[in-house]
Amino acid sequence: LTCFEPRGAFYTFPSIAVTGLTSQEFCERLLHEAGVAVVPGDAFGESGEGHVRISYAYSMEQLQTAMEKIREFLQKNGWLKA
Repeated sequence: LTCFEPRGAFYTFPSIAVTGLTSQEFCERLLHEAGVAVVPGDAFGESGEGHVRISYAYSMEQLQTAMEKIREFLQKNGWLKA
């Protein structure tokens, strides 16, 4: 997933365009298939569609676990090569 480097925030806003899913679809599937909750970009306005908001105000251990689950989810669905 592509993403601009955050500056002064506690979240990141990666593009999910490679998946072909709406931000709502992506978030629902990620939650149900990988157990990871992120916020759909369209919750922040029309221009947020095609993105998700990921907070990183958690421990490094929790973030590493979540990122591993997201990577596995992307790989399982063919959006990220191993």
